[in-house]
Amino acid sequence: MVAKQVQFRCLMCGHEYSGMYDHDNVTERSCPKCRSNSVRRLPDAKAAKK
Repeated sequence: MVAKQVQFRCLMCGHEYSGMYDHDNVTERSCPKCRSNSVRRLPDAKAAKK
């Protein structure tokens, strides 16, 4: 699978940002604003509209 640009949200400070995501190579992420590692990928906008 090819890496793609997705949205992430920090569960600690609420900061949303975009980054590359590769399903086969999942690495631990940290929020660029507060450095928390409580970061979750947001659902794709296309999938949410279905």
